[in-house]
Amino acid sequence: MADHDLPIIAIAMGDPAGISPELLARVLAESDIRPMAKFVIFGDVRILDMGAKVAKVDPDVTRVKPDTPLPAFAGKPILIDLASLDPSNVALGKATLAGGQFATDNFRRALRLAADGGADAVFFTPFNKAAMRFAYPEYDDEIRFVRDVTASNVPASEFNIMDGLWNARVTSHIPLSEVARNITEDRILRALTLANASLGAAGFENPRIAVAGINPHAGDGGNFGREEIDIIQPAVAKAQAQGMNVKGPYPSDTVFLRAKNGDFDAVLTMYHDQGQIAMKLMGFDRGVTLIGGFAFPICTPAHGTAYEIAGQGVANLGATRAALLLAIRMAGDRRKRKVAA
Repeated sequence: MADHDLPIIAIAMGDPAGISPELLARVLAESDIRPMAKFVIFGDVRILDMGAKVAKVDPDVTRVKPDTPLPAFAGKPILIDLASLDPSNVALGKATLAGGQFATDNFRRALRLAADGGADAVFFTPFNKAAMRFAYPEYDDEIRFVRDVTASNVPASEFNIMDGLWNARVTSHIPLSEVARNITEDRILRALTLANASLGAAGFENPRIAVAGINPHAGDGGNFGREEIDIIQPAVAKAQAQGMNVKGPYPSDTVFLRAKNGDFDAVLTMYHDQGQIAMKLMGFDRGVTLIGGFAFPICTPAHGTAYEIAGQGVANLGATRAALLLAIRMAGDRRKRKVAA
């Protein structure tokens, strides 16, 4: 692939007190990944060096100062060195204001680069939500932050992906006590529409989406609740009428078995843990989170900062590698569509 055809990935260094530094150092050192894209990293070279020392790798990046023109791509990732955090101020395994400021600033800059057309996708290593809130009290989750930075209010959602199987959800980061009243036909249909579009952007043709019920045994014909009859099934029917390949509702305790066996490309669940538990049990070390719906894909490993093993050099690279590969693939497809248009 010619140099000018390579997708550009904006990378935000995540929480410095966890496994993010070593994961980034390791994935940047992967010889098969480096030629696939141009990488522009936001962070501090000292934090990357700290991670490289733990991981015993050489990420071999080109370091530049902020607010200077990016050099021509020469086969090396470009690190925009913000010089924002001295490693001596990093307390491993602890959420801090300094760590949150570091991660939020890196993420903000990566998002702005993509929003301004300078990158085709964004990738970040794990954040710690407590640290992010220290630095940005309005921080509910990544979607809220992306909305604030990009001034966008488009429908967006997190998708969890493991070995090609996707999990979408109707509600996300809300208390379980509020889930039932937030399950409506409109919200289910909106979630299905977004899932269908995001799967399409990732290369699925006519994606097969299963919809989970909310009650035990999908309500058992109304014996255990009527949401499946009164709300979920009508939403599924509307999605089918719009041409989507959608089926359900199915009992949530068996639908993932069918999906794992290849019957579906994605499962839409009604709330966060209904899908997350199943997906992480199937492959915690390979899971990817995609934030879909915005003008560009945003990818990260599905696991957290793993404070308990920070600095030990034992972090599993699987999910980080899978997330970056997904970002590269979706960025490449997005770039091709822009050229074709």
